[in-house]
Amino acid sequence: MVDSPIQILLVEDDELFRLGLSTRLQQEPTLHIAAEAEDGETAIQRVEQQDFDIVILDVGLPGIGGVEACRQIKQQHPDLPVLVLTSHSQPTLIAQLIEAQAQGYCVKGVDADALILAVQSVAAGASWWDSTATREIQAIFQRQQPAASPPAVPPENPLTQREQEILTLIASGKSNSEIADDLYISAGTVRVHVHAILQKLEVRDRTQAVVVAMQMGIVRPRENLSG
Repeated sequence: MVDSPIQILLVEDDELFRLGLSTRLQQEPTLHIAAEAEDGETAIQRVEQQDFDIVILDVGLPGIGGVEACRQIKQQHPDLPVLVLTSHSQPTLIAQLIEAQAQGYCVKGVDADALILAVQSVAAGASWWDSTATREIQAIFQRQQPAASPPAVPPENPLTQREQEILTLIASGKSNSEIADDLYISAGTVRVHVHAILQKLEVRDRTQAVVVAMQMGIVRPRENLSG
């Protein structure tokens, strides 16, 4: 039996952009635009009235704005993934989106195939942060470090060698299937390792795992830069 298409709430105030995005996404058989909204308040109402698999949310919305809309949606529905679209890439915005518990971030104008993969990945429970956001996350992490601090004993590394390899590849932006190809293992095995990583580091998603791993010294910040 064919799986049901991913049910999407598309939140975008630019009517022409929303129409173009809706048309393009629905050319993919696995995706379906189940509802649309032009502002954050309407989006919040939609998620109360209807079940969705993912929210695609423009950050530059009128009214309460995209960040606050994301925060309220996640407060009401913690398990509903939110993928943010924006033309901005400021570090402060990235930090706000992480704090609001968005699962992903794509800059507008991203290649359509990459956006479709981002939607599918986030809807499946993964995080998706494009290369711009990845660099900003690294910058945020580096700025949070004390300018001059005494050497500290690093926390014990709970990960196996294989888990460290997988986490390093996650930090470089690779998907589970890409990691499987790189390490010559199945995607299912990768998912098992990712689950173990999240459990051991006591985090809820891949992005938090990378941040915690950098803090522990398991993954060096420079490894988080991808080309």
